Amino acid sequence: MSGVAAAFLWSPKNSRSTVYDRIKHMVPRLALRGQAGIGIAAFMHKEGVRYARALKSPCGSMRIEADTQHPNFRPHVAIAHIGSRCGGIGDHPIHHSWGTSRNLAISLDGALVNGHELRAELLARGYRLAGDTDAELLLNWVGHSCERDYWRHGLPVNYEDIFRDIDGRIDGAISALFLDGEGNLIAYRSRCGLRPLETMQTDDGFLLFASENYAFANLKGKTQPILPGHIRYVDGKLGCCVDRAVSKGQYKAKLCAYEALYVGNPNTAIEGQSHFETRYNIGVALGGLVAQRLQGELRSMVPIVSSMPHTGGPYADGLFASLTKRGVLAQRREVVATQSFQRTLIGASSERKSRIVQKYRLSETSLAEATIIIVDEAIIRGDTSRTVTNMLLAAGAKAVHWAIGSPPIVAPNYYGMGIDTLDELAFWRIWKRLPPEQRAQSLRFHKMEPKVLKIIEANIAASINAATITYLPLSLLISLLPCRRGSFDLSPFTFEMPTPAGQERADRNLSKLKADLPCSKSIHA
Repeated sequence: MSGVAAAFLWSPKNSRSTVYDRIKHMVPRLALRGQAGIGIAAFMHKEGVRYARALKSPCGSMRIEADTQHPNFRPHVAIAHIGSRCGGIGDHPIHHSWGTSRNLAISLDGALVNGHELRAELLARGYRLAGDTDAELLLNWVGHSCERDYWRHGLPVNYEDIFRDIDGRIDGAISALFLDGEGNLIAYRSRCGLRPLETMQTDDGFLLFASENYAFANLKGKTQPILPGHIRYVDGKLGCCVDRAVSKGQYKAKLCAYEALYVGNPNTAIEGQSHFETRYNIGVALGGLVAQRLQGELRSMVPIVSSMPHTGGPYADGLFASLTKRGVLAQRREVVATQSFQRTLIGASSERKSRIVQKYRLSETSLAEATIIIVDEAIIRGDTSRTVTNMLLAAGAKAVHWAIGSPPIVAPNYYGMGIDTLDELAFWRIWKRLPPEQRAQSLRFHKMEPKVLKIIEANIAASINAATITYLPLSLLISLLPCRRGSFDLSPFTFEMPTPAGQERADRNLSKLKADLPCSKSIHA
């Protein structure tokens, strides 16, 4: 879960803006994708590649760290990486040199499922890898291919052939930007298309690339997505741009559901429908479910509808509007605030729990006898929801109800979300404690009977000290997502992975989980 952006100035006569101006325009709009750091690699003819960090000011604007040794450095192309975790690639896009003018930098969003196999292959060939990230692995694969087939022979690199080889070898979800030592820019989106990559040709002479189309807001020009299994190559000297298919077959984009529910900026649109609209509509649908479930209680109290900032706001707005339409007297106000913008989804368990405690605080110190409905897009591990529930109860709340804008998360995500195992998911921790028959029934996941889902909801609610949890059924979610059925990867709720290696890995994890239980023989999927 990261953000990528790039700007290429191909017609200087048409623009008074600089490449850095365009980077500073795009990056803040991708801030939800990562808060660990922003790094930039930029190229100028006769000067080569320079690296810098982008720093946010208290007022929300952004400045690029000046290179005092090269005050006249005015690049014609730059790539930016919005990092999602400390210790990752937040300080700068990963780069490596294979000699004079033979260097590459990468900005990457996504992850490789079969990265260990590719790493072993490179090591077997005698190549050395300093780090352990997928970005470094992919960068080295491209660089060593360039060196072996082109650079050492004095030939221009055929990136179409290089990425055709890569696309056939990798299993995972990758959207990446590459900048080489000659100022060439390559945008690549792997064939499964889970991670978005958008491009814009502006009226004032820029070619722009970004993880989301909202990055181009208020700019004039023509936008379109990079298709799955394609590269877009921009010649550093001539400025000409070509689009090439690098997959053997044609693939349709199947975006990760987390893009619409959680990761993407609310103003980003898919097929003309913004993420805000999707999340608001989900909140409206949740309102009907909550009203039905809490019918008796809602007559005797005025609940406070609140959200988990910052992603839960549209969900809570929709739920509140739905309750109001049904004649339920409720209040809409935020009782939880954040002290930092850093995501708590990614990282080791101890690190995440420490960040959760530091991140959240109460907006109100006294909530005596209040009934609170917290609206969020998902419960993944339950660490955050448990912490928030306990804070609210400690402040005097009578009851805390949770309304969740998605079905139960039952599957890990190996494609850049940092959810790697079944054991860390709240669903499976509850599942282990169920009687054998209920375990078997719940393995139908989104197709489980309503009574079994209620058991799961009640147990997860108890585990976070909540009064109730109400999940959104998958059928409702599908009806509210933009595009046609099949346009989103719904594996978090179905356990049906979008790639072969991902499914094999998930199946192995599930088999191991069941085998570790004393009564595993009684459980059948």
